[in-house]
Amino acid sequence: MTSARDPGRKTDMAEAGMATRRRVLGDAHVDRAEAAKTDFDAPFQAMITEAAWGHVWSRGEWSLRERSMVTIALLAALGRDEELALHVRATRNTGATPEDLREAMLHVAIYAGVPAANHAIKIVKRVLAEME
Repeated sequence: MTSARDPGRKTDMAEAGMATRRRVLGDAHVDRAEAAKTDFDAPFQAMITEAAWGHVWSRGEWSLRERSMVTIALLAALGRDEELALHVRATRNTGATPEDLREAMLHVAIYAGVPAANHAIKIVKRVLAEME
C-alpha cells in the first residue's frame, strides 16, 4: 500500500489500513476497488486506506463491531446510501448483528431525525434480506 502523499512510498499505517479494510469489506470488494483504481483516484484510494482504515479503523480502543455500528449510524444520519449498504454488508465480517443495527437506527431517529432513520431502515432491511 502506498502513502497518500507519496503514492510510490509504502507506510506502516497504509499497510495496516489495507489489512483492516480487507478484514471489514472482504477481499473481493477490495480487489474490485483496487482493479478499478486509475491514476486519477489512486491518491484518494491511498488516502482513505491510510487515514480511515489505518488511522481510525485499525485502532484498538474499539472493536470492529463497535466501529461498524458507529459508522452505520453516521452514514444513515448523513444519507450516504451507497456507503451505508456497503457497511451493512460488511457486518458479516465485523460481528455487528441485525439487533445492533436496529439499535443504531433508533439512535439515528432521535439524534438525526425520523426521516433519516426511516430511509436508512429501508436500506438496512433490503441489504439484510439480500444477505440471507
